[in-house]
Amino acid sequence: MSRGQVIVLGINGHVGHHIGKAFVSAGWEVSGMGRSNRHPVEGVRFVKGDADSLDDLRAAIGSIDVVVNALNLPYDKWDNGRMEAQNARVIEALGTSGKTLLFPGNIYNYAAADRAVTPDLKQRPETPRGEIRQRTEALYRAAASKGHIQAIILRAGDFFGPESQGDWFDLVMLREAAKGKFAMMGTRGIAHAWAYLPDLARAFEKLAWHRKELAAFDTFHFHGTFVTPEVLANAVVAAAPVKLKVSMFPRILLGAIGLFDPVMREIAKMGYLWDNAMELKDARLETILGPDFATPFSTAIAETVDPFFAEKKLAA
Repeated sequence: MSRGQVIVLGINGHVGHHIGKAFVSAGWEVSGMGRSNRHPVEGVRFVKGDADSLDDLRAAIGSIDVVVNALNLPYDKWDNGRMEAQNARVIEALGTSGKTLLFPGNIYNYAAADRAVTPDLKQRPETPRGEIRQRTEALYRAAASKGHIQAIILRAGDFFGPESQGDWFDLVMLREAAKGKFAMMGTRGIAHAWAYLPDLARAFEKLAWHRKELAAFDTFHFHGTFVTPEVLANAVVAAAPVKLKVSMFPRILLGAIGLFDPVMREIAKMGYLWDNAMELKDARLETILGPDFATPFSTAIAETVDPFFAEKKLAA
């Protein structure tokens, strides 16, 4: 028996892809909207549509009651009201029938001095990007306060997992895996918040299943993995099928690359997230997810690392 119907907007993205899989595994009838079906997910009914079109969004959502907004603009295209406009279209497409909207949040909304980042903590964004995220979430809060929708935000740290697409493992840390190199990302001795995507996706499904117990506007913080670069490096070295040379990635290069690459230029502005230990905590979410929910750290790292060395394994 189906647990219900859900549509994932942005099914081709790294987040949307894993969320689609999680809902299928849990027994939902899953649809996924994208411009093309370039990353098919078994069990997901693909719906062709353009997120810039209100008509396409309305048609894709239709009578489905649970909507996951996994849409995301390119990192350098958030400004000039574009992020807010994209999310405002989604809200308009949802209408006023009380549909449930789930939205992936991040920790940009908080200050560098915030060590325990809990849902009740006052948001104090320190960067323009953080202010954009805060304004975007405010749109959902306003729609929920009018009774038009139920909005659930699940906040998490940096993503990692199998099928890496533009995450830190792909862009920096294992970019030179073929040469036997691993570059630590961050600041020595400073723990960083990470979210293993298959687990985060299952957390979205859990919240959707429990939606009737939640408030009209609700936020949750996914703890995930909170480790130093050294601990992460040790786990990667243990999981890799070849000997790796470990070094610290010089983050100053992000600024230099940013002189020519607008995406890296914007990424470089968020350096405070690596220099400060900001740990996501949420006892209420832990209760919903239950004990032993998370994939063991060593397993999560192994599943993330394995594709980078697939050719090595075949050769062996």
